[in-house]
Amino acid sequence: MAIEKVIIQNFKKFKNPFEVKFNENINLLVGDNESGKSTILEAIHVALTGMYAGRNIRNQLSTYLFNREAVEEYLASVENGQPIAPPEIMIELYFKSGTLPEYEGNGNSEKSDGIEGIRFTISFSDKFNSEYESLLKTEKIISLPIEFYEAKWFSFSRDEKMPRFIPIKSVMIDSSNYRYQNGSDVYISRVVKDFLEPEDITAITQAHRNMIDEFAQNEAIQSINEKISAASTVMNGKLSLSADQGVQNSWESSLVTQVDGIPFAHAGKGAQCIIKTQLALSHKQAEKASIILIEEPESHLSFSRLSELMGVIEKAASGRQIIASTHSSFVANKLGLENLILLSGDNCCSMQSLKKETFEFFKKVAGYDTLRLILCKRAILVEGDSDELVVQRAYMDTYDGKLPIQDGIDVMTVGGVTFKRYLEIAQVLKKETAVVTDNDGNIDAVKEKYKDYNEIPYIKICVDETVDTGDLILSDKTFNYNTLEPKILKENGRKLLNDVFGTAYQSDDEMHKYMHAHKTDCAMAIFESPIKISYPEYIMKAVKNE
Repeated sequence: MAIEKVIIQNFKKFKNPFEVKFNENINLLVGDNESGKSTILEAIHVALTGMYAGRNIRNQLSTYLFNREAVEEYLASVENGQPIAPPEIMIELYFKSGTLPEYEGNGNSEKSDGIEGIRFTISFSDKFNSEYESLLKTEKIISLPIEFYEAKWFSFSRDEKMPRFIPIKSVMIDSSNYRYQNGSDVYISRVVKDFLEPEDITAITQAHRNMIDEFAQNEAIQSINEKISAASTVMNGKLSLSADQGVQNSWESSLVTQVDGIPFAHAGKGAQCIIKTQLALSHKQAEKASIILIEEPESHLSFSRLSELMGVIEKAASGRQIIASTHSSFVANKLGLENLILLSGDNCCSMQSLKKETFEFFKKVAGYDTLRLILCKRAILVEGDSDELVVQRAYMDTYDGKLPIQDGIDVMTVGGVTFKRYLEIAQVLKKETAVVTDNDGNIDAVKEKYKDYNEIPYIKICVDETVDTGDLILSDKTFNYNTLEPKILKENGRKLLNDVFGTAYQSDDEMHKYMHAHKTDCAMAIFESPIKISYPEYIMKAVKNE
């Protein structure tokens, strides 16, 4: 059982109908903060289960569930004396064909026949028409009249459904959430309890009651109670200390989960995340679920712990559909860039058209920060740390001291061998991207390497067109005059660079040797120096996006 797509309207961030298509197995939602990743997960979960934030949606209908702009438009129309229809939340889930034939019909927003799915709405109920009309006439409406709303589920065959009877089940896992309610341990009351069998819960309840009884019978407690009673003059009553007998499930608020003898709440956040996810994937509800929804699985995890969790999730994915949100490049690479769904504004796109070998490359070498490229406004790709520092400073000198990232431009060190891997991603996303590369004395080889990108307007290959030569020999090899450092010396001269570096070299060869041996130090000095230098033309081409 799998969801092929979801359409969301007027639910939180999404005002206009927003469509997301899913793979049958793993799906990774990525995007900036407030892009709607969490909202999509919540929408799917509430449409399948009727649960929102751990509670029945019918018991917590709120104006805050509605898109703010839609609510404001409605209130403005009422204020102007020309009220429009109250806004309606609509969430449609389209199922894979053959999943639920009895849910097939055209009762969907697209009016498409032969489609299986469920339609969930939070809408104004006609049974309140008279009350609503009276309200419009007698009172000023300053907020959405949510008391006149109701939540309903319909199959695409137009049959009303109850969420608990929908055959497709989902489980929601939010490893970043550590909320506690009423002092109870949330992991006992919600996760462990679901994991345990009824006879296990009965045993806990009995043991808890026996513990309370033993407290009252303790000799020290009885002695203390005698002292309290003797000192009391309240209505001649007998006062005593006692453990609260509580209600039937009082053990839930009395017990705490421990990890290696440490209360769960005080354990490391990484351990909490792993345990919570493992328990959630193991309890009875998850075993029944065909759809697993995961909010930011990387939260609070080290690299090794995250790798461990990826194994857990990949195992859970067998025979089930996983839809997860993430900010982690490691998660994206490990679970497959082909499964990425990029959210941007009112649009979303996938990475399905990437070459198979590119998917495999980033899976095997998962440490590459691919999401930086995916999420930035514009990217500048460089070969090494020294190149990155110089490009950053060139940008600052050009744009009044602003760092590139302040304008949404990410300068990324990716290494020359992976340039084309990143460019393939940029091509799929139509992302403005510049590559800053050395010509290494062979400009024809560089042009041949990147010839496939010559006609792509949003991709620029920035390389010095001049091949320089000289007589310097280093380690029995001819010195390469066609890397960043020699080009900077050529552009600025030895005297200026001596001032920047705090050196006193008397020949260009000495300066070449120094810059070659101290690439990062020289780049850092350029980045931090109060003295501005000039930059080679190919660097400025990338900076100015020319």
